[in-house]
Amino acid sequence: MSGTLVLVRHGQSEWNLKNLFTGWRDPGLTEQGHAEAKAAGAKLAARGLKFDIAYTSDLGRAQVTCQHILDAVGQPDLETVRNLALNERDYGDLSGLNKDDARARWGEEQVHVWRRSYDIQPPGGESLRDTGARVWPYYMHVIQPHVLRGETVLVAAHGNSLRALIMALDGLTGEDVIKVELGTGVPIVYRLNADSTVASKEILEG
Repeated sequence: MSGTLVLVRHGQSEWNLKNLFTGWRDPGLTEQGHAEAKAAGAKLAARGLKFDIAYTSDLGRAQVTCQHILDAVGQPDLETVRNLALNERDYGDLSGLNKDDARARWGEEQVHVWRRSYDIQPPGGESLRDTGARVWPYYMHVIQPHVLRGETVLVAAHGNSLRALIMALDGLTGEDVIKVELGTGVPIVYRLNADSTVASKEILEG
């Protein structure tokens, strides 16, 4: 019996548009972001996907994205679990700063290291490994059991929390995972075998 796991990064946020480090701050979606989330739902509806349960983070941009998707597939009242384990990586002192201003303050190389290394933390924040340390147990103990029972599960979250999850699912190294780019509002559909290995993966772009 194989279950289905659908991962979706939230639609474009106001701070994505302004090139700001967001982390645990909670800006809303832009008009484009709402459209991306609705389009993600339309793609999943076109595949005939129906969900048994949905998971999202403690942040509004992911929750609104999740609701747009559920509306589009005709399940607006589906049980949805919110948990900060799925929150975006905490950028600490960088949160709210323009990325160009951060480069001017700390230097291009240092900011690149903070953004794109696996295990180096920005000041007061989390590394991608730290993010994984809260995402992985939550997935293993809470989300994965539903999928292994043959259910179809939606996870609407963030670039780095989903990157950590993809690292585990795809068996990526720390060096591999920092190169993974996730588009806003692009569904990734995994089908898992009963032993939790990946049977197939499809990215619903375009």
